[in-house]
Amino acid sequence: MIKQNPYQKYMQQTVTTMTPGQIVVALYDKAITELNKAIYFIEEEPSIPKAHNSITRVADIVDTLDAHLKEKYEISKNLAAMYQYFRENLIQANVKKDAEILKTLLPFFQELRDAFAQASKGF
Repeated sequence: MIKQNPYQKYMQQTVTTMTPGQIVVALYDKAITELNKAIYFIEEEPSIPKAHNSITRVADIVDTLDAHLKEKYEISKNLAAMYQYFRENLIQANVKKDAEILKTLLPFFQELRDAFAQASKGF
């Protein structure tokens, strides 16, 4: 039997006890963190591999959020379009290693994160 790392066990328990709204907020939090890291790795500590990894993590989060949209809700169409916009800009930022593109995305992620946090309080 393989022993599970205590941190991994804690994180697994944390995620399994979160509401769907809390999970969405956590995903946005992680995306914002990775965007900030990518900006740092481009501007302050020039590291193409680290910047690439952070941008890729954000793209993976966007894909996850997009994959879990419920088509029966009108807002899902708007979110799907926004996620496509994010993906296109993340690709450009990654190819060009352009921190300015990432900086323009940050407010969108922060606003969506705050909106989902507020909405999840009602449930």
